[in-house]
Amino acid sequence: MTAEPLERSLDRPDQLTRPGSEPDGRPLVLRTAQEADLPELRRLDEEVFREVAYPGFLLRQLFDMYEEHFLVLDDGTGRLRGYVLAATRALGADSWILGLCVTRDRRRHGLGRELMTEVLDRLRRDGIRMVRLTVEPANLAAIFLYRSLGFRPEEPDGGLRPDYFGPGMHRQIMRLDLPGSPGPD
Repeated sequence: MTAEPLERSLDRPDQLTRPGSEPDGRPLVLRTAQEADLPELRRLDEEVFREVAYPGFLLRQLFDMYEEHFLVLDDGTGRLRGYVLAATRALGADSWILGLCVTRDRRRHGLGRELMTEVLDRLRRDGIRMVRLTVEPANLAAIFLYRSLGFRPEEPDGGLRPDYFGPGMHRQIMRLDLPGSPGPD
């Protein structure tokens, strides 16, 4: 299935809309997360990530720290259909993607790609030169998405980190160099 690109809305330059993306025809909006989204973000994170979901207090702190790089997919009914969160350092030109998720019923429609593309554009614009992320080695759909966006396993060990999040919780570390980033002055 080919996804239609999200279009920028005319009333808010930071907001992207996707007409007719919900089954009932409601537009799906890609926008910066808001404080009022926190309960729904927690529900979404628990739905998708289950036992490795962020605790509510940490999700709150991540929102406070990285609000400009915390994007959500809003279906207009109060339910979020996905999010992406990128963390940056106060001094430095690198970043980590701390979370990307799309609800199971909205997967395979290009929404994860849209979230990643928008956050990578924002990171590039903010002078970030390198982005890393972790992914479960068995999550081939996510690995294929990240590779299609230019991410590669981090060298020298190919990025595989046994027990990265604890016993049996292996992760693949992937990296993307962002060409064209203005960089810090």
